[in-house]
Amino acid sequence: MSSRVRIGMIGGGQGAFIGAVHRIALRMDNKFDLVAGCFGRDPENTKLTGSELGIDPARCYDTWQQMIETEASLPESERIEAISIVTPNHVHHGPTCSALRAGFHVICDKPLCISAEEAQEMHAAVKETGKVFALTHNYSASPMVREARERVLAGELGQIRKIYVEYLQGWLSDKLEESGQKQADWRTDPKRSGPVGALGDIGTHAHQLLEFITGDQVESVFAVLNTFVDGRALDDDDMILFKMAGGSTGTLCSSQVCFGRENGLKIRIFGTQGALEWDQEHPNDLKLTAEDGVTRNLRTATGAVGEASGSLTRTPAGHPEGYLEAFANIYTNFAAAVRNESSSIDRPFPDIEDGVRGVQFIGAALESNEIQSWVKMPAEER
Repeated sequence: MSSRVRIGMIGGGQGAFIGAVHRIALRMDNKFDLVAGCFGRDPENTKLTGSELGIDPARCYDTWQQMIETEASLPESERIEAISIVTPNHVHHGPTCSALRAGFHVICDKPLCISAEEAQEMHAAVKETGKVFALTHNYSASPMVREARERVLAGELGQIRKIYVEYLQGWLSDKLEESGQKQADWRTDPKRSGPVGALGDIGTHAHQLLEFITGDQVESVFAVLNTFVDGRALDDDDMILFKMAGGSTGTLCSSQVCFGRENGLKIRIFGTQGALEWDQEHPNDLKLTAEDGVTRNLRTATGAVGEASGSLTRTPAGHPEGYLEAFANIYTNFAAAVRNESSSIDRPFPDIEDGVRGVQFIGAALESNEIQSWVKMPAEER
């Protein structure tokens, strides 16, 4: 058996953005062979994409159902071992459950799906089959996010009191979906995006990031979901107060109408003995304030960071480790799990529990926005 994992892809054809990102990520550490795909609803899209990628035309399938069924019938030494799902949100649930039950491992773009019912079925499929499932909340795989988590869990900040996390974009400040722009079109369509817009697209990144770094869980939320652009069907701006199970409180803001903002994902955490700050637009930096009030700027690939952060770093100090590399970290750790290789770090990639938590967070925010009151989130045990 080749050390590289044979993988197929669902989605990510002509005109797609995230599919190309996933393909770069799975190639970066040479852990995968992309050998099959159904890259779009249009078979011609799939054929063209497959041709550009050098995939055997016989393994470029008209439908994802055909791909899963046909690949599962191939000899074990030939069939794909895993499937990457890079479709819009409403086409995560069906392919994931079918792939898992056909014997394939799955790596899926976020958010997990568009309803609590779908999330529970996906969770059940992962547990029933025992297959590896990863969710590409890529920011949690950044070296300095891992450094932040290690320091918080080691108690360097003391008892956490306040958390402020925001993800601000401006690209949907106008009704871009009416221009035919593909990414805007599906993200603002309830049939494909699900019941939320900005909250599902970027707010779930912020939610996953704060729970990952703190090792704590959001216990309850008070949410206000706004739609500023006239005629838009889903939220494009969100403000959420939250309380954590460990006693800290904070705010989460996700917006796609902050004119001039690009991908402003930022988190600040304040404890009784220190504070930290990470900004994904400057991913190599982690600002750490000690109990004496002195602030240091820690950098990737230097003696200031620990082994866990170093395990996610590829380049010498001073070279950017960013968006694509974080995706690749998830893919590489996913491949290791498929090969039953142990990891030197805890929680090497976001998993099905992260996905379910994200869907529960959306559900709680929707309920809170409707009744204008605090709403409790379910507790989850790992």
